Amino acid sequence: MIIAGKKIQKGETKQIKLAIAKLTSGTDIDVPVIVSRGKKDGPVLLLMAGLHGDEINSVDIVRTIIEKKINHVEAGTVICVPVMNIFGFINFSREVPDGKDVNRSFPGHSKGSLASQIAYHFNKLILPHCDYIIDFHTGGKSRYNIPQVRTTLDNQKCRELAEIFNAPFTLHSNLIAKSIREIAVKQEKVIIVFEGGEALRFDEHSLNVAISGTKKVLNHLRMKTFKQPLQQSITKHQRKWLRAPKSGFFHPTIKVGQEVKQGQLVGMINGAFGDYQEECVAKHEGYVVTLNNNPLVNRGDAIMQIAYD
Repeated sequence: MIIAGKKIQKGETKQIKLAIAKLTSGTDIDVPVIVSRGKKDGPVLLLMAGLHGDEINSVDIVRTIIEKKINHVEAGTVICVPVMNIFGFINFSREVPDGKDVNRSFPGHSKGSLASQIAYHFNKLILPHCDYIIDFHTGGKSRYNIPQVRTTLDNQKCRELAEIFNAPFTLHSNLIAKSIREIAVKQEKVIIVFEGGEALRFDEHSLNVAISGTKKVLNHLRMKTFKQPLQQSITKHQRKWLRAPKSGFFHPTIKVGQEVKQGQLVGMINGAFGDYQEECVAKHEGYVVTLNNNPLVNRGDAIMQIAYD
């Protein structure tokens, strides 16, 4: 296997640095890629994180996989990219410095925007080698995602991989234009997205679910033997945000992961000066898979996401 001009032999683990760009100071920006090949032939699994630079918990997941040598397989190859968006990572930002989202910039262009250049290098140098992809993410700022896998459930192979990963929630997600999922599916790769925790925060529960799910996938693909307990996974095909009916202090009356009924009271919004209170009512029967932890909301802000059928 040759990646970015570097050859990785069977049974070898090697770190490769993809030269992406430079800082304004002239400092090189390299994306470290850790490639671990087994001694036997097998599939190639990509474990990637940090596509959004502020999603620290996703980076910690892949870091832990490398640290514990879970990526050292007996058959096939595991490619680990702990931090895809180096620019966003060092600036605690979702985007790159020009404000663009790398995950809306695929397949990219060598002379395009900074986000487009990152996508281009990834699409050219890494993606062609991969058979299976797990893309690790977290919720946005102050938005906590219950551990979940998102994929295109009408794609049989993607759905099967999601079921093997066996997260607490398996959710349908349509392909988004210019995303890594869209370009991977077009190239007939099998891809799922793991979401857990929130931006700029560590979350041990989400990390443990992600590690367990990765082991289940490695075991199923016969790359490395692991015994992991199966858990009940709830599958839902629709998701909808509930938005704040007024501005004020948001006090949820439910917890993330909880089942709710249509018409159920799920929170209250109180005026800052005690002059009013407004009920927040669920519009669908389902499960709360994302919860806004910001106590201050404006009218129209997304306060929780409910998955339903």
